[in-house]
Amino acid sequence: MNANVPSIEQLKEMGLPAPVSYWPQAWGWWALLGLLAIGLVVLGIRAWLHWRRNAYRREALARLKVIEDLQELPELLKRVALSMPLAPEEHQRVPTLSGADWQAFLLRHGRTPLPEDFSRQLASLAYGSVDISSAQRKQLLAQCEAWVEHHHVAA
Repeated sequence: MNANVPSIEQLKEMGLPAPVSYWPQAWGWWALLGLLAIGLVVLGIRAWLHWRRNAYRREALARLKVIEDLQELPELLKRVALSMPLAPEEHQRVPTLSGADWQAFLLRHGRTPLPEDFSRQLASLAYGSVDISSAQRKQLLAQCEAWVEHHHVAA
């Protein structure tokens, strides 16, 4: 047996290892961080372009909120239709649309149902003074607001 048996008082505490860094050191993490940054930039640009593309919609909705004379309503909807990013051949037809063609255009691009005589109501507002009740006025404005807010553009 060995006579030199160390005593417990001679034991020393071992030092702790260096703390693990949270910052990634491998190239794969840098690549992932770069892809994430590129993805965020692309998403930001797309959101900004979408916001800019819908400026005409925001302006029309703001105008609808303060409209006093309902004779402005058909012109406002026509301006919204002219501001929509449409195919060139469809964009050229918009100024001449009236009656059933205008109704079909509104239904084709709208996501909300419209009354069957909606284009006739707009035409009577544009070319004559029509006396309508307060409830009819609110309903007409609500239908126009819903169309402007929810119309679909394929572009």
